[in-house]
Amino acid sequence: MASVVKDAGDDPDVTDGAVIVAKVAHGPPGSGITFKAGDGVGIITKPGLPLPVGEPAINPAPRRMMAAAVQQIAARYGLSADVAIEIAVPDGRKLAERTWNPRLGIIGGISILGTTGIVVPYSCSAWIHSIRRGIDVARASGLRHVLGCTGRTSELAARAVLGLGAEAVIDMGDFVGGMLKYLRRHPIERVTVAGGFAKMSKLAAGDLDLRAARGQVQKGWLAGHLAALGASPQAVRQAEEANTAIEILALAEAEHIPLAARIAQQAQAVARAALGAAPVRLDVLIFDRQGRLVGRSPCPGSDNAGSL
Repeated sequence: MASVVKDAGDDPDVTDGAVIVAKVAHGPPGSGITFKAGDGVGIITKPGLPLPVGEPAINPAPRRMMAAAVQQIAARYGLSADVAIEIAVPDGRKLAERTWNPRLGIIGGISILGTTGIVVPYSCSAWIHSIRRGIDVARASGLRHVLGCTGRTSELAARAVLGLGAEAVIDMGDFVGGMLKYLRRHPIERVTVAGGFAKMSKLAAGDLDLRAARGQVQKGWLAGHLAALGASPQAVRQAEEANTAIEILALAEAEHIPLAARIAQQAQAVARAALGAAPVRLDVLIFDRQGRLVGRSPCPGSDNAGSL
């Protein structure tokens, strides 16, 4: 057993200062690496999250990091990696009350999140400043097409779709409005906005600040789009009661409803309005959690028809 005090740096994280406890024990032969929720770590009770119902709320990325560490040690000593890992956060139940977990159906505590295990200092003004410098560098370098991404998954997937290099990427994060307003005054010939379905749904609904703290995706609004596109009444009802935006996307795909394409076009319209009269060709790409392109808007002056 080992424990550590979480240091979130400048990140506005409710778990800053919390004690995180890991317990590791041998598992039955052939069991592989398994994960358990200790005290203060939630259990998933609703669909639509990256893990199945009944699993501990320990996200895929930290699971991969922990599994890699166990496999490395097991290989060093010639052992099988049959290990049970239990994560606990003693104050997790109380901390979870300050998160979205109760609404998402994560019961009993907080979620163990993360993508790299490294905290990046978080400052709205500093992030927007870095967006502006990225645009300045792109302009000075003569780039005619830049890519604004909400995160690493959308960056890698969009670069593959568009054939763009790393130098064309603007790490806009949740600050799509900050990027677009600067481009309005300092235009680049073409800008692609790329992100996951949930964040692009918020943009389509008119939000230029995509931070979770600013609110969640409007499920009723998405259900309305499903109805308008001809989804069955049952799918529309399920969308209204859905746990996450990804769950609504799955309902649309099950009935071959082009919801993501509609959202991409709506998001494009909102972003276009933020650009004003700036001479910028704008398009939007939407990806699922696995990096699969699920929706795109038409790009003026290209062969992109806006559907998949």
